[in-house]
Amino acid sequence: MRAPSGPEIAVGDVLLSVENVSLSFGGVKAVTDVSFDIRKGEIRAIIGPNGAGKTSMLNVINGFYHPQQGRITFKGKARGHMRPYDAAYGGIARTFQNVALFRGMTALDNVMTGRSLKMRRGFLWQLLRHGPALAEEVEHRHRVEEIIDFLKIQDIRRVPVGRLPYGLQKRVELGRALAMEPELLLLDEPMAGMNIEEKEDMSRFILDVNDYYGTTIALIEHDMGVVMDLSDRVVVLDHGIKIADGTPDDVKKDQAVIDAYLGVAH
Repeated sequence: MRAPSGPEIAVGDVLLSVENVSLSFGGVKAVTDVSFDIRKGEIRAIIGPNGAGKTSMLNVINGFYHPQQGRITFKGKARGHMRPYDAAYGGIARTFQNVALFRGMTALDNVMTGRSLKMRRGFLWQLLRHGPALAEEVEHRHRVEEIIDFLKIQDIRRVPVGRLPYGLQKRVELGRALAMEPELLLLDEPMAGMNIEEKEDMSRFILDVNDYYGTTIALIEHDMGVVMDLSDRVVVLDHGIKIADGTPDDVKKDQAVIDAYLGVAH
């Protein structure tokens, strides 16, 4: 089955809107009355100190959590209780803070799993690998090979990902997300655990994905230098509350943001 195309959203228009979202776990408030939007074609950063609610917000966007209040609107349509599969089918892909790959499978096969939502032939056809199913697999493998070339991981395409260094595992995970052809790509701390060289490589690939594929990107990242260099706009959370929203230059001069990162008491 193909993902529904939905209405066309022009570059610069709102692709996803978060409206007055609140999320609690028992008596613990993870996110409180947060609103912001993500515009088509931009790189949008979600930042804040530890425990600010950033990953909880990303989990709300891709349907892993359902907020008690507020709503998410994607491509002009208000979403109900969408599951992660529905979000992926609708055009939202995700990478994770801790790499979530099939460690015994090769880099190529891991990226190939990102094509599963694009495959039209049934499971039996895929097992037979004959006729239309074989032709479809060849078509999808060609697309995967393009992504492998784009991310410059040709040399490790046949290597089980469990044997790869961390930075390359993160690149394979990015490749799997790109294989889904998302309209919105959510990156949860894509630089976590990387050395300076690996961060530079990942930063370049994120910019290239945004430029070459035109993919809208929302990312969580703790490295403020990376955030300021990559992002078009930044939203800042602290203890689940939005405290700033604007360009990188505006945000880094905001006193509330400075206080939050310095640990000044509220």
